[in-house]
Amino acid sequence: MSTKKRRDASRSVFLLAFGSVLMMMAVLAAVSFLTGCSRTSVEGFSIISGSENETLEPIIKEFADRQGIEISIVYKGSVDIMLQLKDPGFAYDAVWPANALWVTLGDTSRKVKHLTSIMTSPVAFGIRHSTAERLGYIGQEVRVRDLLEDIRSGELSFMMTSATQSNSGASAYLGFLYALAGNPDVLSMEQLRSPQLREEIRTLLSGINRSSGSSGWLKDLFLSSNYEAMVNYEAVLIETNQALIATGREPLYLVYPVDGTVLADSPLGYYDQGDADKEQVFLDLQKHLLSEAVQKRIAGMGRRTGMAGLASAYDPAVFRSEWGIQPERILSPIRMPNELVLSEALRLYQTDFRKPSYTVFALDYSGSMAGEGAVQLKEAMNLLLDPERSSTYMLQPGIDDHIVVLPFSNRVLEVWDADGGDSTQLAALRDRIRLMEPGGGTDIYSPVIEGIKRIAKDQDHRNYINSVILMTDGSSNAGRKFKDLELAFRDLGLDVPVFCIMFGAASREQLDEIVNLTRARVFDGRKDLVEAFRQVRGYN
Repeated sequence: MSTKKRRDASRSVFLLAFGSVLMMMAVLAAVSFLTGCSRTSVEGFSIISGSENETLEPIIKEFADRQGIEISIVYKGSVDIMLQLKDPGFAYDAVWPANALWVTLGDTSRKVKHLTSIMTSPVAFGIRHSTAERLGYIGQEVRVRDLLEDIRSGELSFMMTSATQSNSGASAYLGFLYALAGNPDVLSMEQLRSPQLREEIRTLLSGINRSSGSSGWLKDLFLSSNYEAMVNYEAVLIETNQALIATGREPLYLVYPVDGTVLADSPLGYYDQGDADKEQVFLDLQKHLLSEAVQKRIAGMGRRTGMAGLASAYDPAVFRSEWGIQPERILSPIRMPNELVLSEALRLYQTDFRKPSYTVFALDYSGSMAGEGAVQLKEAMNLLLDPERSSTYMLQPGIDDHIVVLPFSNRVLEVWDADGGDSTQLAALRDRIRLMEPGGGTDIYSPVIEGIKRIAKDQDHRNYINSVILMTDGSSNAGRKFKDLELAFRDLGLDVPVFCIMFGAASREQLDEIVNLTRARVFDGRKDLVEAFRQVRGYN
């Protein structure tokens, strides 16, 4: 081959190789653009979110991996999100509650921007199919007053989260208020003060047989026993039915009150602290979640992704018509009242409208609680029993609540009680708790048995949401045993949950036995005992 031909061949090879490199660079650039590879120097991004969004975390993680950043998500209840937003030291970049109402109540400094709904889920009654059939609900339009009359006659009872602690409970409650007030354009203070509304909402809420501070935990409780009905998000009720069907049990029929439907709009908003790079990460994330492909995935999880509550793309195997779900029907949700009316409605729920609670606090005053343990215990009870302080967390005692305190060591030391509406009795109870000093061994079973028996002896116990709250920092080493509690609990035959708060060296094994027997939950107070007491109080 001539020298010229060799040079031409070498040049052709070089141009071919160079062209391949350019093509590869173009492909990589396109892939980078399409997959959203990191175009920012932001290393970390934080979100405070409602727990109902936890099932969507894999979608967030996929986005974060492609962006090359770390996205952390902290799950909190609705009230906690509201309180965090009120704090000038808000420590998150974005907020993602179940409903915009909690941003309205919490974002007093107006720092949240770009607030946009990612998905929706109406709040509905999930009623055992046989019960719904007996009550004539199948295939019919059901109004809140229909439910009210069946509750008044004793034909229907249901589980619902606390309206002041969980968005699903708040949504249902606001829907009830609108319907009973005659479906005004917007709820007013005057309507909230109506004697007829007060009587009717109290009657409706009297149908609640178990409450909680968490929609997800309420679902787990429902699945653990044989309850009749539950108010929850449509998406959670779908998950419940899937679990019921998988175990060969009767599914729920979903009832959407036509005059009191509320949509959880799941808005994602950016908390503006002047960081343009983080704001761009937020906008990219929001765009990703609203993309057609991701919205289709979200719909497959039982969430609605269309306008006005219409499920624009849905799988009939998920949104099943035999369960009463009508995804193609446009829902007409209520219009939220202004901040003052909303705050007053929630206050009235906590103090006057809700079904009253009968709560027994079994408090560990054994010797191991001496020092910091006793200080935290007294601070926690002082918070809960002081209406002014507890109102910050919307946990103030109701006017008809009854509270019993059983301090114990190796035996029950005292029995103190107070009515929730009597400030003098509450103050005296706080003083007694403050003056009691620790000493002695530990018997956690005697105070629990005593607490359940006291509830059973009260002839009006069926008019209360009953519970025992056991707080201990050790293992039971004296007096009665678990078998004594088990026998007493089964003999009494009451649905009284015993919520346990563990502190110090408390035996998790012993506490798990108690909550499994009584269908309750263990709260960990080892890091913050006051916070644990506040959380458990939201469950009754």
